[in-house]
Amino acid sequence: MRITRIEIAGLRRFEAVSLAPGEALNLLTGPNGAGKTSVLEAMHLMAYGRSFRGRVRDGLIRQGAAALEIFVEWQEASGRLRKAGLRHAGQSWQGRLDGADVGHLGELCAALAVVTFEPGSHDLVMGGAETRRRLLDWGLFHVEPDFLRVWRRYARALKQRNALLKAGGRTAELDVWEHELSESGEAITRSRETYLAQWQPKLAAEAATLAPALGVGQLSLQSGWRRDELSLADALLLARQRDLATGFTSVGPHRADFRIGFTGIPGRDALSRGQAKLTALALLLSQARLHAGLAGEWPVIALDDLASELDRAHQARVVDDLVATGAQVFVTGTDAPDALLAHAGRLVHVHVEEGRLRTEA
Repeated sequence: MRITRIEIAGLRRFEAVSLAPGEALNLLTGPNGAGKTSVLEAMHLMAYGRSFRGRVRDGLIRQGAAALEIFVEWQEASGRLRKAGLRHAGQSWQGRLDGADVGHLGELCAALAVVTFEPGSHDLVMGGAETRRRLLDWGLFHVEPDFLRVWRRYARALKQRNALLKAGGRTAELDVWEHELSESGEAITRSRETYLAQWQPKLAAEAATLAPALGVGQLSLQSGWRRDELSLADALLLARQRDLATGFTSVGPHRADFRIGFTGIPGRDALSRGQAKLTALALLLSQARLHAGLAGEWPVIALDDLASELDRAHQARVVDDLVATGAQVFVTGTDAPDALLAHAGRLVHVHVEEGRLRTEA
């Protein structure tokens, strides 16, 4: 998968810019605040439906603009050329994929695959369950064709049950939506377990290269209810009175998480910030490798401020490995990292300053 064109308007400092990136390595340099990260944000927003630096309504839209607009054209390994566009006003959005309107942001997220490592990525390890759950489901959106449909079915049933709980819903109505939650939720959980089992050996191999002392390897799903004791249907029934009192559904896959096992340290609380970053990077790169194996093509890799996030040895190791895969890579920094200059023949250098992009000769 390679992005061939990206157009950005109304996003942070960008009034309107366009970029035709190279097939291999793309370096975006410029002073702090110039807009380098915003290019990666645009790709991430198209691939995830949100920025890695906050919600659209919290500062992404350029001052004075009614909305931000992103257009991305990319080529899949099969040679198929695809196009997607997104206009987001903060509270409302419109999207198009291959010339047709989309009704759910998940349809865009399941089309363009981007893996992003950025300064906040350590939250994948140290943060709350939502970030890990979103990462897990992102992987499934791309490799399991029916997962998005089942996920949306579960989300709809969850919304309906929560509305009924707040209204003190009748037993018969709750029975109907709990049946929907149970069927779709059990299917989601089985898919997550299978995916984690496929991911685990790739994570172990990646972490053995990046952070061998940590002994990273085991991935285990925490399903969101006591699955070893109860079916989801039984768990929902047992939680009903409590849920009626609180007005929300307290058990189910929407509360799931996955645990990362360590043999070299007592647990994630013992990680330094640097170790958490390396663990997060191992998670992301191993998921990219898993995606390549299951989907038949590498996702686009975005590495924000690489030189400040990794020491030189880790920078070189990551860049060399990615170049060997043939993946399209985007790297930002105030200066060109030595790890990229070693591959100058495959490098496209873009200078970013004051909301403008200029490809260097």
